[in-house]
Amino acid sequence: MAKKTYFVTGTDTGVGKTIAAAAILEAVKAAGKRTIAMKPIASGCDQTDQGLRNEDALMLQAAITEELAYDSINPIALEPAIAPHVAAQQAGKNITAQRLIGFCRGLQIRPADLMLIEGAGGWRVPLNDRETYSAVPRELGLDVILVVPLKLGCINHAMLTAEAIRADGLFLAGWVANHPEAEVMNCEQETLNYLSTHLGAPCLGVLPWMESTQIARLPEVLAGFLNIKPLIEI
Repeated sequence: MAKKTYFVTGTDTGVGKTIAAAAILEAVKAAGKRTIAMKPIASGCDQTDQGLRNEDALMLQAAITEELAYDSINPIALEPAIAPHVAAQQAGKNITAQRLIGFCRGLQIRPADLMLIEGAGGWRVPLNDRETYSAVPRELGLDVILVVPLKLGCINHAMLTAEAIRADGLFLAGWVANHPEAEVMNCEQETLNYLSTHLGAPCLGVLPWMESTQIARLPEVLAGFLNIKPLIEI
């Protein structure tokens, strides 16, 4: 069974959850630990000879140490690159928190030192008309890793997300700052200083923009910018 499982969320969609999760997995791998990961729902999947495949789920699959079938990593693959609950409706599928929790618990029984579960969008992204994705980590009682994009407005979004995580009774184990674009935001250091002081959780690292690095090697390179000690005993 996985010794420690974390839920990876972001302040919004497109903030770098997958690259941060994959970098964490690479850092833990470099420390000699076994890792598994999953992205239970993925929209924006491509049709392949093997079926629907999502580039984020494939990145997680490449970063983990244990061999897992794609369907174990991404059990719900949706083709349209839109909100998961809308994509599911269009595909005639029903997504519920309990269904996702079942997938997560099924993978948790696999032996590993660290397991990451990557969410979709932000903390309150809908699963259906009644539930949001936050019901999954809440039911599983998971500690949370928050990915914060370094861009205008990130302080407000990060503080509100951290507040929502704690209001749901969960522990914010750490946060990762990510550069989602090449341009550096104004007053970046002041932003980092404020978040470090006010988020109430350790900063696990600041991931730089690395346009020239091949995408396949990016998680391995970015792993060097992380401190994983707060997440796992090394």
